[in-house]
Amino acid sequence: MNSTIDHGYGRLMLDVQGYRLTADEKITLTHPQVGGVILFARNVDNINQVMVLISEIRACASNVLIAVDQEGGRVQRFQQGFTRLPPMQTIGDLIAEDEESGVSIGRDLGWLMASEVLACGVDISFAPVLDIDRFTSSIIGDRAFSEQPDIVIKAARAFIEGMHEAGMAATGKHFPGHGGIVADSHLEAPVDHRDWATLNAHDVVPFRSLAGELDGVMPAHITFPQVDAMSVGFSRFWLNDVLRKDLGFKGVIFSDDLSMKGADVVGGYVEKAQYALNAGCDMILVCNHPQAAQEVLRFMDSKNTSLSPNIKAMRASKTVTWESLLLSKRRARTIRRLATMM
Repeated sequence: MNSTIDHGYGRLMLDVQGYRLTADEKITLTHPQVGGVILFARNVDNINQVMVLISEIRACASNVLIAVDQEGGRVQRFQQGFTRLPPMQTIGDLIAEDEESGVSIGRDLGWLMASEVLACGVDISFAPVLDIDRFTSSIIGDRAFSEQPDIVIKAARAFIEGMHEAGMAATGKHFPGHGGIVADSHLEAPVDHRDWATLNAHDVVPFRSLAGELDGVMPAHITFPQVDAMSVGFSRFWLNDVLRKDLGFKGVIFSDDLSMKGADVVGGYVEKAQYALNAGCDMILVCNHPQAAQEVLRFMDSKNTSLSPNIKAMRASKTVTWESLLLSKRRARTIRRLATMM
């Protein structure tokens, strides 16, 4: 079994390949530095199947943090049997028209998303998106609540409140903001030439306003050369001086996936892991590349990388069952309201 239960959490989050664990994956999950598993659409056929997979994962590592990207809209990994959620921009637009109604549905959607994910045994969805965008970014777009910072704050706060009511920790992404550039950091290494004053007055505003309500933050694989020469996720200036000291964020910092092209600016997987950890990431993600994950685990062993006492705070704080959800009046009411929005 994973030995981190008494001493902290391993600092690597990785993925698995299919609907069930392979023999090699079962062995890998027992490594003390494996502290998290992220699930993708390829891991989910239906609710019962994914619950079996999660049981297999926890049999190998009982305290591992299990995550998914279940934002809604284009980014919803769990679909069959789950409520189809709208793009988050829908919530922002409703708040712009009728703040009270928009905030109410935003809170209910945060609760609904979190409740359905928690009922499967997953701890967190990496949400909400705090990027400010509408038409600029090729990868964000309608994943953002709005192109207006004040609307993003109102919508995200409501969504976070709903997540917390359900028992799920909230992770804001992608710090300090991915909405100012067209480039997709999955495919290239974006560079944003705006200066600190511009960013601080616009993109950073939601992170600053919500820093005390967020449990986790995920930085963007973007370089802002007018601010710091290093890409944000590898920058001690961004993660320590700005996020920790200036914004006062005290929660968990997750790297974005180190397999993304935007992370290649510092070298191979060992270099990426080393830079991310040194910059202040509590947990690093290596997805869709099992060989790279093994390479990072060997590096962590060689450096005797410390375990993290902070990651435990991201585990689910409440137990939810599908049986109770199917009888939930709040879930039924929220689904009826969704039908008028979709």
